Amino acid sequence: MQSLITFVGKNLGFQAGIINGPVSTTFHLSPERPETPPRPSAVIPFTRDGDFVERGAILDQIQQKCAVPGSRTALVGLGGVGKSQLAIEYAYRTCDQSPETWAFWVYSSNAARFEQSYRDIADSVKIFGRRDPQANIFKLVHNWLRDSKERWLLVLDNVDDARFLLDAHAHSHGLTSDSETAPKPLREYLPHCKRGSILITTRNKEAALKLVEQRDIVAVEPMDEAHALALFEKKLGVQGDSSDVAELAAALEYMPLAIVQAAAYISQRAPRCSVRQYLEKFTKSDRKRISLLSREDSPSRPTANQGQLRRDWEAKKSILITWQISFEHIQQTRPSAADLLSLMSFFDRQGIPEALLRNRTRQGDSQSGQEEWEEDGLDSDEEDILSQSSASGDEFEDDVVTLRNFSFITVNANGITFEMHALVQLGTRKWLEANGKLERWKQQFIHNLYAEFPTGEYENWAACQALFAHAKSAAAQQPEEEESLAEWATLLYRAAWYAYTKGSATDAKKLGVKSMKTQMKILGQEHEDTVRSMVVVGLAYNLEGRWKEAEERFVQVMETRKKKLGVDHPGTLASMGNLALTYCNQGRWKEAEELFVQVMETCKKKLGADHPDTLTSMNNLASTYRYQGQWGAAEELLVQVMEIREKKIGADHPDTLTSMNNLASTYWNQGRWDAAEELFAQVMETSKEKLGVDHPDTLASMNNLAMTYMNQGRWDAAEELQVQVMETFKKLGVDHPDTLTSMANLASTYRNQGRWDAAKELQVQVMETRKEKLGADHPDTLTSMNNLTLTYRNQGRWDAAEELQVQVMETSKEKFGADHPDTVTSMNNLAFTWKEQGRDAEAINLMRECVHLGQHVLGVDDPRFISSLTILAAWEMEQAGDLAGGSVADNGQDVD
Repeated sequence: MQSLITFVGKNLGFQAGIINGPVSTTFHLSPERPETPPRPSAVIPFTRDGDFVERGAILDQIQQKCAVPGSRTALVGLGGVGKSQLAIEYAYRTCDQSPETWAFWVYSSNAARFEQSYRDIADSVKIFGRRDPQANIFKLVHNWLRDSKERWLLVLDNVDDARFLLDAHAHSHGLTSDSETAPKPLREYLPHCKRGSILITTRNKEAALKLVEQRDIVAVEPMDEAHALALFEKKLGVQGDSSDVAELAAALEYMPLAIVQAAAYISQRAPRCSVRQYLEKFTKSDRKRISLLSREDSPSRPTANQGQLRRDWEAKKSILITWQISFEHIQQTRPSAADLLSLMSFFDRQGIPEALLRNRTRQGDSQSGQEEWEEDGLDSDEEDILSQSSASGDEFEDDVVTLRNFSFITVNANGITFEMHALVQLGTRKWLEANGKLERWKQQFIHNLYAEFPTGEYENWAACQALFAHAKSAAAQQPEEEESLAEWATLLYRAAWYAYTKGSATDAKKLGVKSMKTQMKILGQEHEDTVRSMVVVGLAYNLEGRWKEAEERFVQVMETRKKKLGVDHPGTLASMGNLALTYCNQGRWKEAEELFVQVMETCKKKLGADHPDTLTSMNNLASTYRYQGQWGAAEELLVQVMEIREKKIGADHPDTLTSMNNLASTYWNQGRWDAAEELFAQVMETSKEKLGVDHPDTLASMNNLAMTYMNQGRWDAAEELQVQVMETFKKLGVDHPDTLTSMANLASTYRNQGRWDAAKELQVQVMETRKEKLGADHPDTLTSMNNLTLTYRNQGRWDAAEELQVQVMETSKEKFGADHPDTVTSMNNLAFTWKEQGRDAEAINLMRECVHLGQHVLGVDDPRFISSLTILAAWEMEQAGDLAGGSVADNGQDVD
């Protein structure tokens, strides 16, 4: 697994990799091609219900509220009351009445399903940029809806817990400060638009009030008697004794789901089962069924928490009772279908994949958490024995038909995924617990998901995304048996890996920590599976900027691998590289350099000078040299890397272009503008040809060339390129990290042109957006604040500059410590402002502190230290009267 770090400022354009394993790979996406937008339609994963029953004026009420421009309406009621069916019918009617209207369906039970629905919308309407792994899919869909010329209806189904819409989430991946996305509530991606309306279904009124006003809530009550009888008639036809139907409808409390399930049970057994017979069974088994489903401890406590169940579940208990009758019938007549329902009850309720349901028996032995179960080698007798729990072909289809006949599951429009009511899942698991089968089917669920959930490399992202919600569901279902526990821990590790690659620090840490703790318990702290989980946890800490915690994990990993694998094992070298990069994040260049040198020399010795891992280690070491201002040493390494890659993989290979870009950046740092320009231009033209004009690597090369033009004083040429880069990145969203960086770079050009107002407008926008998305103490936000202070200084607004610079310095001290390079830089900038304000004594004292810290943090050979030392000497001479009227040039620099 490899990620990229892009350095900025004096290290502009450089990329350094993190190795988590023996092989380092960088993926370069093909550019997207423009696609013809489709015509509006109902993008709903359910067919229209031919048995839909009109329920008075409720659809008219929904229509009236949704007709208001920009409306948000919520359907609130008990589970199984028919909220979703009303929403489906309303969506189809809306499209029938207005063919130029879009209707979209968003699964909203949790953040993972919400994200997948947004991705499905992006695919349906063919939004440009949706395939970019760095893109914020929520922002892309939000902007498309906001800017759409057609009317649209967005249905948010099953928002039963709105916390995931209100909590902040990180949305895109990247280790670099410029590509880390900000945590932002998903609610912010629900657009307010006069051409659109949002319809929400939820059981929870409190959740609804987080999204709509009280006046916009439509209460969905159980059916009245007439509508319930009409539904029974549609499902069963006209019955001889209508009083039996009325009595059963009342017993079912007129709940649509309960009615549909009861009708399915009766129809399945007709003519041997009538409404009267069903009603007698229903009333006879009431206490027994509620007692079974209310047990929370063990079968020896038949009345445990029964009062609480009665109080809390109310209408739910009727649906569970109806389900209990139907399920026991299925268990008696088709045990394999009951097994299927048992297995499905552990998945996330939406998007349950068929591929994970066919195997219903664990076979073979697992020797470690990383090995798959054997499923071959059964003789015919064994296959006969397992026929009731392992399904394939027609047998599986028959099981599906059985469950669909009882309305326990629905088949999505794609035909290969299923859904269940959450209440049915809960009822199933309660029944399994009461009958001592809960652990057996929990382990089967974990095993099936473990066998299919891939590792987190880029080529597996689509599969990981489809299964990620189920992995998060598994995280809350820890098994008891050690063998299953090992699979569970490995599953969570893979899910954490995927979450990390997508930039979701919270999920990566939560899943990784659970995996790590479990593997420590069952495998030991030094087992390689445990160590891998430690790595993912450390990488998650890196995403959060928690360098100390990351360092602790990586030191532990490195020492363990040295002991178990040896100092020259690829895994050990990878852990050393991760630790070194964490040192870089903390500004500990010498320690990082020492590790990188050791990694490079060992890779050369063990793998060869031209091995990809060796070249990556040389690349990383060169980055450390550049951070320390050792341009010559960095150049020497980068020339070697570039020449080897040109020879091995060709001059136009993306990896070779990266090497050329890094070398050009070193020339740029040395002030060798012509040499930098030549290489940057070559990279740009080749990238355009090989990757396309809109590819991120091409845009990065254009930006680097523009920065070179700036240093040459070719402002118009720089501006032209930077505007093109910015406008292209805006397709990913105005608050996408790459868009913000391009805006900051364009603002720098405006500043150098003396266009202070234009520069300030862009810089304020970048700063405020980063504050909102990343937080006020994020390094990118502090960079934006610093850049704005330079514009204020150019305008002579010293007080405004000082206010921001004090904030930056104090925050840097608190966030990184006084001995971090960024803190020293912020002190240097503030000292200049104080000097301009005539506060000479304060400026000199602060600059002395900069020099003292810089000597240890940067080193005496670092150009930044030398510059500060020279400026301090000049100021002190001036103060002493030896340099009357002397002045020193502004040392402030734009960082993006």
